[in-house]
Amino acid sequence: MSSIRRELVALIERGAIPREQVPRAVALSGLHPSGRAWGVFLDRLLLWLGTLALASALLFLVAYNWADMGRWLRFGLVQAGLVAAIGVYWWAEGRVQVDDGLVDEGRADNGVVDNIVARAALTMASLLLGVLLALFGQVYQTGADPWQLFFFWAVLMLPWVVVARFDALWILWLGLLNLSLLLYFRTWGGVFGALLTSDTAALWGLFALNTVALALWELGARCWRWLSTGWSTGLLALGSGIPLTLLMLMFILDEWADVSAAVLVYPLWLAILYVVYRHWRPDLFMLAGGCLSVIVVVTTFSGRHLLWQGGAGGFLFLSMAVLALGAMAVFWLKRIHVEMSA
Repeated sequence: MSSIRRELVALIERGAIPREQVPRAVALSGLHPSGRAWGVFLDRLLLWLGTLALASALLFLVAYNWADMGRWLRFGLVQAGLVAAIGVYWWAEGRVQVDDGLVDEGRADNGVVDNIVARAALTMASLLLGVLLALFGQVYQTGADPWQLFFFWAVLMLPWVVVARFDALWILWLGLLNLSLLLYFRTWGGVFGALLTSDTAALWGLFALNTVALALWELGARCWRWLSTGWSTGLLALGSGIPLTLLMLMFILDEWADVSAAVLVYPLWLAILYVVYRHWRPDLFMLAGGCLSVIVVVTTFSGRHLLWQGGAGGFLFLSMAVLALGAMAVFWLKRIHVEMSA
């Protein structure tokens, strides 16, 4: 849709489409959703909202009536919902395989709907798996650390994630790994003892995990079309860039820090980000994120050496520097946007 929009804007700016024909060209391009498109959107929105509502309802039903339920009733309700979700997945997935061999357009649309229903059912099953693990730990008081719940949740749902071939489910799985890694370092501290604090080790772990996941995702998108969604790579890039930016800020604001690996990794990360998303796979969002990270780091470094010395002039210089850096970033990104639209 964005490429169609860019091409249409480029044709209008070059004068290839007369002014009086612009509304007709916009209508023919399909940029404005039709009534049927709105119907499909509402249908899928209600499907996903219903899926989340059912999983949440089962969770709160057990939690609210905890004192009135025996352990077998609690486990029975959650396991019944889990089995029902898996059953709906097998039913919908079987219909998809049947409809894949059909040429009729109406039956093909039914296959698309069944595929979405299968993904929603497997997503609900994955959520209920976490509810079941939490219920097991609460009933039997296993004494496990919080990070183990999310880690084993991710381990047990991995086969479903692989089978589903669904980007949102992969992001949920990676989110569980991120949360378990963060809780692990908060509980046990850094892996190198006194060399890294728990917060520093957690940020390095999140950076490494999400950077590897982003690289594998980009390579996998060259082979599997269902991975080539912009929002998922954007989330992974945020998961990679935010921890590294925070590590740079911690180094800048730490009075006793003499050296940090972030000083070497950060420029390398920016260089790779520029090469990949400027030349290999142009992406304006990724480049804008890199610009924002540079602005934050430079502003923090300037404030560290100007504001701590006192004086109102430091605030004035810092505000002017932020405006100048923002203007330079906008100017550069607009140039790249024009090049990408050409």
